[in-house]
Amino acid sequence: MLQIDPSLYVYKSKRGTQTELTRRIRDICATRVRYGYRRVHILLQRDGWAVNPKRIYRRYKELGMQLRNKMPTRAASSAGRRDA
Repeated sequence: MLQIDPSLYVYKSKRGTQTELTRRIRDICATRVRYGYRRVHILLQRDGWAVNPKRIYRRYKELGMQLRNKMPTRAASSAGRRDA
């Protein structure tokens, strides 16, 4: 059998919930609807937040703030003609 320390089984994260960061991301997305996570990250840096862009992306997705990818009009018009 493997000898594993019991503390590994019941690991508890020491990181906080970061509700303040989540609230700030929500505020930015409410005022600037067309901004993606990269632009939100830049605005947070200007406000003094020292946060990794990967964390911003993860929170952005959890909040359901992802921007919809626009389909080019050419692809949209040809998609309807494929049936024929």
